[in-house]
Amino acid sequence: MSIDRDTAARVAKLARIKVEEEALPALANEFNTILGFIEQLNEVDVDGVEPMTSVTPQRLKRRMDEVTQGDMPEAILKNAPDSREGFFAVPKVVE
Repeated sequence: MSIDRDTAARVAKLARIKVEEEALPALANEFNTILGFIEQLNEVDVDGVEPMTSVTPQRLKRRMDEVTQGDMPEAILKNAPDSREGFFAVPKVVE
């Protein structure tokens, strides 16, 4: 697949990126370089390779989900810029 100047202009417009007319050929060339790299990745044999979420095989530390310092709503609501009837008061955002 090859990206030409018009396609690069269209991609820039869709991404809402202002690109000067004289910079479009360089942008198209950059897109083509990226696509070439992706095509190289498609040539790699990954049969038998399990998907992974990280390069290091670590498990996250887990802890019990328990309340340790609850039952102090007055102290918490002191930090609120506006509170009413024991709740945080926020401006209405739905019209």
